[in-house]
Amino acid sequence: MTDLTATHRNFNERLALAEEMVPLLGRLHRERNVVTSIYGRLLENVTAIDIVKSHRFARRITEQEMSLAATLPIVRELVEMDLGTASIDIGRLATRFREQGAGDLRTFLEEELAEVIGTAAETPETDVVLYGFGRIGRLLARILVAREGRGLGVRLRAVVVRKNGDIDLEKRASLLRRDSVHGQFDGTISIDREKNIIWANGTPIQVIYSSDPATVDYTEYGIDDAVVVDNTGRWRDRAGLEQHLKSKGVARVLLTAPGKGDLKNIVYGINHSDITDGDRILSAASCTTNAITPVLKAVNDRFGVSFGHVETVHSFTNDQNLIDNFHKGERRGRAATLNMVLTETGAAKAVAKALPELGGKLTGNAIRVPTPDVSMAVLNLTLDKETTVDEVNTYLRDVSLKSVLRQQIGYIKSPEVVSTDFVGTTQAGIVDGLATIAQGNHLVLYVWYDNEFGYSSQVIRIVEEIAHARPIVLPRRRDIDEL
Repeated sequence: MTDLTATHRNFNERLALAEEMVPLLGRLHRERNVVTSIYGRLLENVTAIDIVKSHRFARRITEQEMSLAATLPIVRELVEMDLGTASIDIGRLATRFREQGAGDLRTFLEEELAEVIGTAAETPETDVVLYGFGRIGRLLARILVAREGRGLGVRLRAVVVRKNGDIDLEKRASLLRRDSVHGQFDGTISIDREKNIIWANGTPIQVIYSSDPATVDYTEYGIDDAVVVDNTGRWRDRAGLEQHLKSKGVARVLLTAPGKGDLKNIVYGINHSDITDGDRILSAASCTTNAITPVLKAVNDRFGVSFGHVETVHSFTNDQNLIDNFHKGERRGRAATLNMVLTETGAAKAVAKALPELGGKLTGNAIRVPTPDVSMAVLNLTLDKETTVDEVNTYLRDVSLKSVLRQQIGYIKSPEVVSTDFVGTTQAGIVDGLATIAQGNHLVLYVWYDNEFGYSSQVIRIVEEIAHARPIVLPRRRDIDEL
């Protein structure tokens, strides 16, 4: 009984420290536009329990639970510092400070964070317009509203849709507020019918009705030099997407689907450095391409890939029929919630647009299954060298925790996880370590991905890159060839 009492007391002590940390993290986000994490586990809009769990998560890297007594003093100091926009891993800072030994914490932090001290006024501000407000559009809105902070960086200004009846505004607001997969919106939603505005946590989202991307005058709403994120999928080539550039107030266009022709297909973390100021139209590729390309790059860099087949087990999407009916696509007319539906995927070929060294080395197919979100890619690879399950898993685990691809690649090794456990994950793909198969130079990897939220997170990273508003990540992460 004494041990139980001590354990309970210890938990309450940690909870008290976490409760003190909650408002400080809120101030950092709101006043400084600083996002914090514990070894990559984000501390955005978190509860005290979330913070305690994040500190326990650190055991995967440090082999011991991160102490709140070590991280809380860091957060206290950060609040008092003149920081600019940044993503700061307080778990890694705490570990580095401990390893350094005795010293002054404020001096240590000033040295570690010198790049972002006194840079608050340097963060650019860019207007964002969502053209379309479906599954991806509404998730993009949620992420943008949550990240708004002081209004620096990227700002959601408007959504453009076709009007569907007199209560269209109410319906749009309701769909943003409630989501059958991702749950309730974290905050408050209200509408201004007179001005056609949805208010989300104090952010005014102008709803513009139009069916012609070339005729909207965004400057009438105070919007200029905007990035338009087209998530309708109606146009996928340069000629179609150039229509947006004819509208007043538009500077650039980002497509949330694989681009055709000469469009650059960007997978953030892999080829985002290819983006230039002269690129006015870009594609964020597909959810599957984003899920598999980072993992394939990591494997190819370490072991070499001579050939591979990608089979995606993909949740059904809105372009399928709920019950059997006519559909212009093969097999997609059959009931989505009752069948596994074999279809093709361009993801394997699309990988080469972001990772040219794998051009011609991959094939792929897809099976649509009766789940609303979270998919899986099975990577069946022939490598240039032999390996083992332990070697591959250890390497990919390190990549997911320590490298520059940490936001793109996740790793889990749990015997109980199923697809719903990955709803809301922000990584592009998560390797299931228990499912890894390796025999000689043959490797099979199973990669989970939230084809809605994980992909939307990747899209936002590209938007921030276009706007030159990506937060500096501190402490700096390692390149994968350094692992």
